[in-house]
Amino acid sequence: MRFKVIFVFIFSLLCGSAFAQTGDIRGFVYFSENAEAAIYTSVYLKGTTYGSTTDLNGFFSISRVPPGNYSLMVTFVGYDTVNVSITIKEDDIITKKLYLKKSVIQVPEIEVSAEKEEAKTDVKVSVTRVTPREIKQVPAIGGEPDLAQYLQIVPGVVFTGDQGGQFYIRGGSPVQNKVLLDGMVIYNPFHSIGLFSVFDQDIIRGVDIYTGGFNAEYGGRISSVMDITTRDGNKKRFSGKAGINTFTSKLILEGPISKLDEESGGSSSFILSGKTSYMQQSSKVFYKYINENGLPYNFNDLYGKISMNNTSGSKLNLFGFRFADNVDYSDITKLDWISNGYGANFVLVPAASSVLLEGNFAYSDYKVTLDEVLKRPRSSRIKGFNGTLSFDYFLGKDEVQYGFEVQGFRTDFDFYNVLNRAISQTENTSEIAGFLRWKKIAGKFVLEPGFRSSYYASLSEFSAEPRLGIKYNLSDKLRLKAAAGIYSQNLLSASSDRDVVNLFYGFLSGSDNLPKQFDGKDVTSKLQAARHAVAGIEMDLPHHLSLNVEAYIKDFTQLENLNRDKLYNDTPENSSKPDELKKDFIIETGTAKGIDFLLKYDYRKFFFWAVYSLGYVNRFDGIRTYTPHFDRRHNVNLVASYVFGKKLNWQANARWNFGSGFPFTRTAGFYELLTFNNGLNSDYTTANGSLGTLYGDLNKGQLPTYHRLDFSLTRTFVLSDRSTMEANVSLINTYDRQNIFYVDRVTNKRVDQLPILPSAGLNITF
Repeated sequence: MRFKVIFVFIFSLLCGSAFAQTGDIRGFVYFSENAEAAIYTSVYLKGTTYGSTTDLNGFFSISRVPPGNYSLMVTFVGYDTVNVSITIKEDDIITKKLYLKKSVIQVPEIEVSAEKEEAKTDVKVSVTRVTPREIKQVPAIGGEPDLAQYLQIVPGVVFTGDQGGQFYIRGGSPVQNKVLLDGMVIYNPFHSIGLFSVFDQDIIRGVDIYTGGFNAEYGGRISSVMDITTRDGNKKRFSGKAGINTFTSKLILEGPISKLDEESGGSSSFILSGKTSYMQQSSKVFYKYINENGLPYNFNDLYGKISMNNTSGSKLNLFGFRFADNVDYSDITKLDWISNGYGANFVLVPAASSVLLEGNFAYSDYKVTLDEVLKRPRSSRIKGFNGTLSFDYFLGKDEVQYGFEVQGFRTDFDFYNVLNRAISQTENTSEIAGFLRWKKIAGKFVLEPGFRSSYYASLSEFSAEPRLGIKYNLSDKLRLKAAAGIYSQNLLSASSDRDVVNLFYGFLSGSDNLPKQFDGKDVTSKLQAARHAVAGIEMDLPHHLSLNVEAYIKDFTQLENLNRDKLYNDTPENSSKPDELKKDFIIETGTAKGIDFLLKYDYRKFFFWAVYSLGYVNRFDGIRTYTPHFDRRHNVNLVASYVFGKKLNWQANARWNFGSGFPFTRTAGFYELLTFNNGLNSDYTTANGSLGTLYGDLNKGQLPTYHRLDFSLTRTFVLSDRSTMEANVSLINTYDRQNIFYVDRVTNKRVDQLPILPSAGLNITF
């Protein structure tokens, strides 16, 4: 019945659009030099209120335009304005492919109207939109910008360290963050040394980071979403980029398979990116003062994509990747993970309909193993597919999107808890979801209700998830906004919150091996679930300043965690034992609440970004209330970027980060741990045990505060019309702050994060 109502609603909207005496203009905007999509570009009809902003495909739609003659305008900073005369008739659907050419005359001052218009017509609660330009404004290792370094400055994001660090977004753990690459689910987007992601910045077209309150088109995670889109290869000529620095080297090759003809519009192209590190080797030469054995991190990343476009702008992409990571602390810890995947996505623009059809289907495989001295080995593997099909209808300034999503994966997992009890899982699971999102502009209000319905086959459970976003434009310079929603997921992490340093991050699907009761109530669902509520204000201040303030609460109504207290196997002979001592997993609840402030200045040559986040996170496991190890009360990020020189060929970037200390579990003592490998036949009087650890109260200790200053400087040399060279230097931890990494529980020795780290690099584009 529910789907029948949705169908009737959508049909009535489309019929209303079909019988209106108006026409539609749609199309794509590209940069002329390489035919790459021009994202977030302003497209409008001159002298009217009809306009739009291009999306991550460069697509725009201006619908329900009265018949008449118009001038279609496209504006983008640094490029000549496009002006095309068009005539709209009743029921017309006009499709245009427009190309922006670099401006010969440098305009000293220009207002970016697309961003301002988007602020008034999109809800944009808890979302940060990132382009390569923004990523380049953050200091980079070896002068090589990276998404991992940019993500650290996003409001609400907590990063736990340079080595083995993870990202925690507004109180959610990494497994609660969904990462998509061209629509494909990526299970581990960051390398073990937290300075690098698996994504090469030079192949990224755009990134949308949702830290909470996201609408119905996204699901399967209860905290956040990071949606990454890569660009297409150069459709006009063969080109590339080669780079080398003290940590990594890379090579990008791209070019046309079938060269673009702007008249016909059809083309095909490729892009191939490879990146490798040699930190363990180079650090022995450049950074002996850190570790005489070198930094134990190495990785290799490979990504390839083929894009095929037809004359209407419809396109098909085929892509694949291989990411690998290795950590080797000699005689202590050895970790290896590898991730492979391939898939396809498409954008379809039907000739006689105002709909935009998008879809993807992909397969990925992630495997991680960890061997540690005095501990049993751990391993985890997750492999499977995901696919999405969505339909977008543009109704004037309004929009209706609906679609379907499927996912299936297999998990294989072997783990031992701190009491040396085995926890294993091999399971197949599948999910299917339908979603509907409607954006309606009514006067000063922007309303965005949504609904998602998910079915988790392995658990035989439905999840109904209403979502809502709303914005009220008090004036052109002041806007109020809010969002709320219900979220669910059937995936949990295999990490141990007892680990001071957590390199191993495995995955499991939701388990049946749960206690029958939690906090005196029967457990009726096996899903993890959360409710979000966010409210904020946007202000356009004088002198090109803007302020964004958001307060949030995430109520984690049900979480699953590894049972840190398991003592017995869940067998018939232990039926009398309490569930909390024999089940593999436990139920938890928790809340995350806080407020984020973002002050931004971006004008001419200078960029400034100031973030302050205040957050509180707690968990309740049925026995104790505790703060998780990523609960950072105060977090400050200040970023500045300045372009200078007669030819504007110098760029200086700086970032300062301050964070209050993380909680941790103190070591209370040690004992001889006997494993009883032979069961009842084990002779504990003669057996030699290993070293066991007695832990204090969970996360009652607190580490010292963290702060660090990073700096980078880049000089660009023009070699020819099509070739440039960039020389760069950087300093990480400029004033050599001794930030704690961890304290070895056995030796009680303090180990610090990375000390002052100078680096240099060279990039050549051709």
